[in-house]
Amino acid sequence: MLKSDSSNGFQSLLLESKFAGGKERLAVSLLFSVIAAGIASLVLYGAYYGGITALLLRSSFFSLVAAAAMLFYALRYKNIMGRGVFYLLALLALIPGPYLWHYYIDIVMRGAMSVEQDRLIFIALIAVVFVFVRIAVGRALIILMALAFLYAYFGYLIPGKYGHGGYDISRFTSTLMLSTEGVYGVPMGVAVEYIFLFGLFGAILTKIGTGEVFVDLARGLTGRVQGGPGLSAALSSALLGSLNGSAVANVVTTGTFTIPLMKRVGYSAKLAGAIEAAASSAGQIMPPVMGAAAFLMAEMIGIPYAEVAMAALVPALLYILALMISVRLEAGRLSLERDTEAGLQLLLNTLRTKSYLLLPLVVLIGLMISGKSPTQAAVMGILAGLLVCPWKKATRINVVDLIAACKETLSSTLPIVAAVAAAGVIIGILNLTGMGLMLSGLIIELGDGNLWAVLLLTALASFVLGMGLPTSAAYLLLAVLVAPAMTQLGMETLSAHMFIFYFGLVSAITPPVALAAYAAATISGAEPNETAVESMRLGFVKLLVPFLFVTMPGILLIGTTTSVIAAISFATLATASMSIGFSGWLRENLSWVTRILYVVAAILIAWPAAATDTSLFVVCARVLGVIVFAVLLVKASMGAKLVDMLKAAKV
Repeated sequence: MLKSDSSNGFQSLLLESKFAGGKERLAVSLLFSVIAAGIASLVLYGAYYGGITALLLRSSFFSLVAAAAMLFYALRYKNIMGRGVFYLLALLALIPGPYLWHYYIDIVMRGAMSVEQDRLIFIALIAVVFVFVRIAVGRALIILMALAFLYAYFGYLIPGKYGHGGYDISRFTSTLMLSTEGVYGVPMGVAVEYIFLFGLFGAILTKIGTGEVFVDLARGLTGRVQGGPGLSAALSSALLGSLNGSAVANVVTTGTFTIPLMKRVGYSAKLAGAIEAAASSAGQIMPPVMGAAAFLMAEMIGIPYAEVAMAALVPALLYILALMISVRLEAGRLSLERDTEAGLQLLLNTLRTKSYLLLPLVVLIGLMISGKSPTQAAVMGILAGLLVCPWKKATRINVVDLIAACKETLSSTLPIVAAVAAAGVIIGILNLTGMGLMLSGLIIELGDGNLWAVLLLTALASFVLGMGLPTSAAYLLLAVLVAPAMTQLGMETLSAHMFIFYFGLVSAITPPVALAAYAAATISGAEPNETAVESMRLGFVKLLVPFLFVTMPGILLIGTTTSVIAAISFATLATASMSIGFSGWLRENLSWVTRILYVVAAILIAWPAAATDTSLFVVCARVLGVIVFAVLLVKASMGAKLVDMLKAAKV
């Protein structure tokens, strides 16, 4: 916990560097921390008081973040010349924000028409964006940005409907820098208004020990059940992930504790790593943060954030249900031990001694339910965290700890800010050229106007983009390129966006990327790809439930009360049945025929039709599925009782 002396606390402000000298590292680290504290102040002020024009707030935020990023990544370079280039880029990054502040009235008076000095600043801005994206995210977005610029500039050379008159640097500057249509567009607005703010909220809660409370509560609820450490890992990682929304961060945070504990009671290294990876992935789909996508989705669709969060709740709970069932059945198959140090006593002790650390979450949720904006609720949640932490010595934090929380938040959000800057550029050019609408038409043509064909194409495109991009960037691009095609074919807007969101983030546990699974394998000592494959089996809901968004939008709380209740009921039964089928064990090892029957029952129960469809075929299919599932459960229960009777008779 935090409870370090000032010397150890100061060490938390230092950035890692194998090549920079001690003084250089110290100077860069302190400057990075000062910028992080400045960004936090800007974000908190803008979130609670508002009043700052969107263009000015977003440009100032990006200038500070990009400058900090150049300092952060400079320390990775062995060559002093390489580090020097990044220090110069840091200075360049600081120019656009103050420039727009100074000349804002003039820019407005000339209708955002660019002049020569605007264009020079724009060139510097784009150079910084390209370098930032390349080193923070990778080549994929660099290639997409380059292609977008080439298409916009040389469009006059393209014949047919995909060609256009071409745009020059003057138009690029006006659109991408002097307006909120490009770098400083909606994605950057979400980054400054939500992503950094909620990241800071999660970092402060971690500092005061709320993450440990989640782990202890999970162990208290599940620890004495057979295989309890696996259930504890699933539950605690999902709870912690609901704050930070990062699968990899969850793995390295909770996995260092849960994976060794799982191995100690009998889970194999591969299974322990897979459980942690699959559980940590729940954080990306569990409100309130959802890897920042909830805020992006609300802005893109134009609906309240609370509506997006509520819609995401049931699918996330289905994922956790499937995972908990699978983990419990694996424990039964392996005849694992229980966590003797956990149980009711730990739960009661945790509630008695540490429950006050959950107050910030209560404040956050309560204020949002009462109608406060998410940003104001997050600010008050942060304030609540700072107010409760002094209650006990073990949870107190000092100024250095606060600055460290700002530093950690900034470090973790660098790739996201780079991604949204690139996405803003691409989206701005697509809107400028009209290519976004044309691509939607092309997708419909490729799918021959069939919604299911378009869904499969979308799932594939989302999966591929998700392998090379952060969740937020993949979602943004798909929201512009693909979601319109899905809605044109009659799909609910929220369902379409949730569909691409799910498939954009599934790469966290699927090869060849599977970053969460690989991180878990590093801790468990298992083979990474085997861990990833096992994670896919445990986290199958992410691959299947998005298709229910189409046929049963009730699980997103869309529709009448009857359709919502019916959809949730069918989805829950189908999830349970398929979990058992994929696990292959229920009181005893299941034959392949029995496993297939469980899967078939799940498919019949979740038959692709509206939850309230009363046509004869659909009703018969679902009734048959429920009967098959019930018969299989009864058979398993009777078989277990018979075995117990035979054992008793022998005794």
